[in-house]
Amino acid sequence: MEKRIITTAAIETDNEIELNLRPNTLDDYIGQDKVKNNLKVFIEAAKRRKEPLDHVLLYGPPGLGKTTLSNIIANEMGAGFKTTSGPAIERPGDMAAILNSLNDGDVLFVDEIHRLNRIIEEILYPAMEDFTIDIVIGKGAGARSVRLELPKFTLIGATTRIGLLTAPLRDRFGVINHLEPYNIKELSDIVIRSAEVFDTEIDSGGAAEIARRSRGTPSIANRLLKRVRDFAQVQYDGKITCDVASAALDLLEVDKNGLDTTDRKILLTMIDKFGGGPVGLDTIAAAVNEEAETIEDVIEPYLIQLGYIKRTPRGRVITRGGYSHFGLKPAKEIDDSDQIQLDI
Repeated sequence: MEKRIITTAAIETDNEIELNLRPNTLDDYIGQDKVKNNLKVFIEAAKRRKEPLDHVLLYGPPGLGKTTLSNIIANEMGAGFKTTSGPAIERPGDMAAILNSLNDGDVLFVDEIHRLNRIIEEILYPAMEDFTIDIVIGKGAGARSVRLELPKFTLIGATTRIGLLTAPLRDRFGVINHLEPYNIKELSDIVIRSAEVFDTEIDSGGAAEIARRSRGTPSIANRLLKRVRDFAQVQYDGKITCDVASAALDLLEVDKNGLDTTDRKILLTMIDKFGGGPVGLDTIAAAVNEEAETIEDVIEPYLIQLGYIKRTPRGRVITRGGYSHFGLKPAKEIDDSDQIQLDI
């Protein structure tokens, strides 16, 4: 799959961007007001009782700031912060070592927690509830179980697929928050704040234009800002205006709705080769030379959010919105009232 500037997956340049732009307090964190206000109450209550914060689960699409929010929680609690990810923990001993290295009040952040091995989950249950772990010493008839006391810590889990979490693990989180896509106003504020960090001049029109094409995702907005800044400094006077941002993003082939060449290729293939559908996922994948999983997990969700395609029992279908995006009219009557959405 070709590199996409609007992908929600992390890319190499994001590390540098996030280190510079990541806010350190809830007051500096833009957007997610409901989540933020609730966390302020929970953190303040925990600090007054001099207890660690209850375990927190953050879920939502990639790129919405789950890792950033976890950093902020640790900062607000004045606690240490350790991070790992579900796929990185392969053996029960790895998890036991991580838990045993924590100090009182520390925050342990586990990204992609839905990918934890089930055996490792079993270790987490007593650790999250009673702050103890049981380890087996020795083998065979001489084996014995030893219970280790753990410091009182806060586990923050992040996942893009909460449905894959087992019920016992999900139930052990006391605070469960869903992060929503950002609106244009919030993304504009993020872009303006990021431009200040980059020491780049930008007006409200330029910020809004970048925000409009960012798919509701701050990480994409910051990535686009960085690229637009390059065009502004090399081809213009350095200031990012609406016209400068629009011209730069057009050259980057990100259109007014945040679609890139891959998105448009899939839509046009469905229209030109399959009459707008219905067409199966594997057929689309073969026609555009992409993997079916990539289309279903990465590309398709945003097209469905925009209302450009829909899932039906017979396959994917282009909607009126998908045709109108290209200034086309459907060759046959489309019944947009059929809202059956099945995962095929």
